[in-house]
Amino acid sequence: MSQHGFSLIELLIGLAIGAIVLLLVSPALASLKESNRRDQAAQSLYEGIRHARSLAITRNQSVVIHGINGDWSQGWRIILDISGKGPVDSRNPLLAEQASDVRVPIVGNWAVSQYVRFSSLGQPLMPGRAFQAGTLHVCSMQEPVSQQQIVLAATGRVRLSRAKTEQALCQKAERVRSNARAAL
Repeated sequence: MSQHGFSLIELLIGLAIGAIVLLLVSPALASLKESNRRDQAAQSLYEGIRHARSLAITRNQSVVIHGINGDWSQGWRIILDISGKGPVDSRNPLLAEQASDVRVPIVGNWAVSQYVRFSSLGQPLMPGRAFQAGTLHVCSMQEPVSQQQIVLAATGRVRLSRAKTEQALCQKAERVRSNARAAL
């Protein structure tokens, strides 16, 4: 007599093998998803900073790019800095905005922790006319490691580096993120 299907035992064994394979593959998929989110966030911020610099040069006016609500992880805004007060003055016109739903931790050293201001010549300058240079770190969600860096030189040149390095600023971002969740 010929059989036209699977027995219950064969079906259960097939499901068990499928579940085991899924358990083995899911961490790799989660890691790949996080890596893609970091790449997207880093590329967006890199292009945003370059765009802000070119806007400053073409408009012949100071332009500021800053993190939304002071946090680069939430996205960024480019404003025309007419008043010289940067993101503090809400009357400065908005030129571009890129909000992020991903919430990849992005932290910067003191000089670029909240904003970057470009002069009309495309030079990154602090309010006191000192050169503004620094590094924004795109951090891992799991460990205090900077996976990518957006480096701003004093000349205004911006580059994206993909070096995995331990970074103390990423530890602070992790603590702040975990405390924010606890507060909710």
